[in-house]
Amino acid sequence: MSIIAEIKNRRAIRDYAERAVEDEKINKLLDAATWAPNDRMREPWSFFVVKGDAKKRFEMLAAEYLQERFPTKPNLVESSLKVLKTTPVHIVVTADIVPGDEEASRDNEYAVCCAIHSMWLAARELGLGFVWRTRGVGLVRDQRLYDFIGSPENKKIIGNLFIGYPIDEALNKVKVPARTSYQEKTVWL
Repeated sequence: MSIIAEIKNRRAIRDYAERAVEDEKINKLLDAATWAPNDRMREPWSFFVVKGDAKKRFEMLAAEYLQERFPTKPNLVESSLKVLKTTPVHIVVTADIVPGDEEASRDNEYAVCCAIHSMWLAARELGLGFVWRTRGVGLVRDQRLYDFIGSPENKKIIGNLFIGYPIDEALNKVKVPARTSYQEKTVWL
């Protein structure tokens, strides 16, 4: 398949088989990320792989967070926790913050977004499902996730990636979303 076709066929996959993702494949995703474009070759990304016992600790942390955030929505909490339990591996991705240089810090965030997208495309090639979470069960904006990964200094969490082998049902329900044509969003100067 062509790169353009891969980009157009990329989808968020949220439902995974009860099957561990091999470290070899995780390493390939991480390697793909490091080839993303980045300003001044700062390579501003860090990756925190969450699996095994760490994943169980994350599930407890997320349960606390979800119950606090959605006290009147027990079904949402339950469905979110189910997703966590069936997701074999998470990768929390951070961008370096450059003290005193807001522009460089923002450029680093953009580079990390490119790195995540590279991982997403690599996941397709490896037969893995992938979803980039920034809200809710991803805990990206919650201090508890920073504490969970060791509160690294000068890092901003950009995403919590959920990765696993997709179940057939998840692949069958994937829809091709409608996209606004670039022609409606482009001005030729």
